[in-house]
Amino acid sequence: MNQKEFARLYFQNPERWNKAFQFLSGQNLADLEIGRHELEGADLFVNVDEYVTRNEEDVLFEAHKKYADIQVLVSGEEKIGVLPLDETNVTVPYDEENDIMFLTAEGENYRNAAPGKFFLFFTKDAHRPTVKKAENIQVKKIVVKVRIN
Repeated sequence: MNQKEFARLYFQNPERWNKAFQFLSGQNLADLEIGRHELEGADLFVNVDEYVTRNEEDVLFEAHKKYADIQVLVSGEEKIGVLPLDETNVTVPYDEENDIMFLTAEGENYRNAAPGKFFLFFTKDAHRPTVKKAENIQVKKIVVKVRIN
């Protein structure tokens, strides 16, 4: 996490960030139902998903322009790649409606994701979630989407 970028974005809208972290710390995350949970309409919402991790060659990097992601694994484990956006190449152009673009990169910089850790990705970060760590396994993940003004 880029601490300077987080500080800058946090102070632009501290109430929204506080609400996001209060949600994560005040819930039994394992009990959350799959789907979208709105906290502040389109400005702050939570996606809860279950999926099977994938092979590295089947996963592209992704990036967003409107939202920061707070990603938390509730169960299972995976690897998440992260690189600066300027070290990637766009393969699927930006889709404004879904706030996503897909990218490739020569480098790799993986972090292990497991329950008890969270990852924070900003608009200058390309990230590659859902990659299997050892075996393809079922995971449950929460992604809090925080609109960046």
